[in-house]
Amino acid sequence: MTVAKTAITIKDVAREANVSVATVSRALNGHDNVAEAVRARVLEVANRLRYTPHAAARSLSSRSTQTVGVVLPDLHGEFFSELMRGIDGVASAQRRHLLVSSYHGDPQQQRTVLQAMRGRVDGLLLLSPYAGDASFLLESLPTAIPTVLINTPLADGQHAVFSIDDHAGAMAMTEHLLAQGHRRIAFICGPAQNHDAQERLRGFRDAMAAQRAGSEGIELPGDFDEASGHRAGVALLKRGTLPDAVFAANDMMALGCLYAFAHAGVRVPDQVALAGFDDIPLARFVHPSLTTMQVSIAELGERAMQQLVQQIDDEDASEVHGITLIPSLVVRDSTTARGNS
Repeated sequence: MTVAKTAITIKDVAREANVSVATVSRALNGHDNVAEAVRARVLEVANRLRYTPHAAARSLSSRSTQTVGVVLPDLHGEFFSELMRGIDGVASAQRRHLLVSSYHGDPQQQRTVLQAMRGRVDGLLLLSPYAGDASFLLESLPTAIPTVLINTPLADGQHAVFSIDDHAGAMAMTEHLLAQGHRRIAFICGPAQNHDAQERLRGFRDAMAAQRAGSEGIELPGDFDEASGHRAGVALLKRGTLPDAVFAANDMMALGCLYAFAHAGVRVPDQVALAGFDDIPLARFVHPSLTTMQVSIAELGERAMQQLVQQIDDEDASEVHGITLIPSLVVRDSTTARGNS
């Protein structure tokens, strides 16, 4: 896989905008002695060409910012906290700074955030699980800045992608619940436009379909947060007849569901088994402790950051290397087989 090397220069911007290089420099640096119409034209051309100011160009290592940009869809929740822990550990060891920003799941805001990173960072870590349109993401990524993608469904051969095999993990958890004798299994979904959520739902459906006779899958909406897990738990309670087990697409929703059950006096796992996904630190400390699919979230951030540092430091690198982490089943008290509690 070959990494594109050609960078847009300030001369390209000047030629396209039909102004001098000095004018481009003044316009981009906010100097007052530039007419607003000229400034607007220069900024439009720079954005369209995805021009990267020299301060961030890796060919000028002596002017390196020693800063890495981290662009996430959100900053709330233990998943992002653990991811940042892994990223920050490598950054600290490498004496690099982090510039962290969130785009709140809004693709247009993501584009704005990525543009704002230009000239400020030597490289980018981007988590974009909402990138359903790969062409939109490619148009948003700055050129000539090393970029590593995390949990982002883009396989263009130009960017290293570090991800989780969500489909395999969800199948493994569903198969565990089926093996425990549970046949009516409710699945609390994640956000509809989230790639991880889609893959976990697909894994659940595939495992249930393979069981065929005597099994029933119940799907409820969720949003990867405690509140939506609680709403799903309340909805299940209102049905009157509980399922044998509940599998939430992440731990935060599982914990919200657990709270709803506890508040209603429903015993887990005696009356209903409960499982999550991610193995956030809190999962082992609730009562009962939560069965989950273990994803080394901190390791995901750590390895992605290591790859990015390598790309920043090695100007001659011609290949990018990503990984897919396979989640592992962690069985705890919340899915103890009936008759074994």
